[in-house]
Amino acid sequence: MSRSQTVLPAEWAPQDAILLTWPHAESDWRPWLDQADSTFAALAAAISRYQTVIIACHDRNHSQHVLDLLVAAGAEGDRCRRYVAPSNDIWARDHGPITVYRAGRPVLLDFRFNGWGGKFACDLDDRVTARLHELGAFGATPRESVGLILEGGGIESDGQGTLLATTECLFNPNRNGLEQAVLEQHLRDVLGIDRFLWLRHGHLDGDDTDSHIDTLARFCDPRTIAYQGCADPADPHFEPLQAMAEELRAFRAADGEPYRLIELPLHAARHDETGRRLPAGYANFLILNGAVLVPTYDDPLDAVALERLGGCFPNRMVAGVCAAFFVGMVGNLIPDPAGVGGVDAGLIGTFVIFGFPADTVIAAVLVYRMIAFWLPLPPGIIAFLQLRKTVARWESEGRPMAVAAAAAPSITSESEVRS
Repeated sequence: MSRSQTVLPAEWAPQDAILLTWPHAESDWRPWLDQADSTFAALAAAISRYQTVIIACHDRNHSQHVLDLLVAAGAEGDRCRRYVAPSNDIWARDHGPITVYRAGRPVLLDFRFNGWGGKFACDLDDRVTARLHELGAFGATPRESVGLILEGGGIESDGQGTLLATTECLFNPNRNGLEQAVLEQHLRDVLGIDRFLWLRHGHLDGDDTDSHIDTLARFCDPRTIAYQGCADPADPHFEPLQAMAEELRAFRAADGEPYRLIELPLHAARHDETGRRLPAGYANFLILNGAVLVPTYDDPLDAVALERLGGCFPNRMVAGVCAAFFVGMVGNLIPDPAGVGGVDAGLIGTFVIFGFPADTVIAAVLVYRMIAFWLPLPPGIIAFLQLRKTVARWESEGRPMAVAAAAAPSITSESEVRS
């Protein structure tokens, strides 16, 4: 492929940065903002170990709040860059820019975003990319506005001209309303695509995106596709995901050979407080320069999914991202009496959201609190009193005392571009 052509890179191609749009109190995340903040801070800290994180904050006060969270989470300060770019929601993969290469140079394509077919307010999200570009978040990389509606989560690229997507999403009347041939020509012109793999089956219950491909099937390399499976015939996902697997088996790579297919298990169903099933699976992972972050659900099948994806990315660290873990760990940073309150509420709330019985969760968290805090307390008091006696003796003997200061990661206000 000539370097003068437009190339839509695969997600495993070298990256300059990851964009995060941070949740805020003026969005639908307000009731769960503490948990969302904790999860995003831990996520940003993890990403910053590998590359730059560009963070869209809702306003100046929100930017300062995000800074405090990043410091507490131990994020790499010089890799976290905050900008004020108001948003409706958090789904940066969908409302953020899509990068292509022309003559070997990156160009940011700013497609329109309409809230997955007008389901949600999106006027601010649709302007996030333009705002960040105005503020210099992307350096000298040019931005081009594209009139088509397209979400990043709706397309998969192998980096060699092949696009994998679902017809349910891209041909949906609530997006562009274009005939297949017309839309394909637009995608050829704008993204440099020369082969299309269209999936007509497969979905996750509760999904608002009209079957985004990033929840169903993902390229891991030009010859490997990891896909969401279902082994339980009684699960409503069984038939559509089996039909999708048959389609994947029929696909061929550019050289005519079949793809290597890696089936990901479907964990036990999770439901929200209204009883609606959550569209959660293992295919919605994030590839970084040196790692792959995989959503996990405190389910025995987490280990199976991580092992299978580990075989797909032998040169990257494959790690699970568990919401309950993040909420609990960051909650421990909140200084409240005996540690009770922040972490416990976070753990209880998260497990209940994921479908565990409230009475069982409360009992388990209280037992955890007893083991983690109260049992070590008596020997800790004894040790502290003994230490005071020892220090007093050293002072009376005139011994010198060394004080070591740990160098904490610093995130300074210089990383913020003010509006």
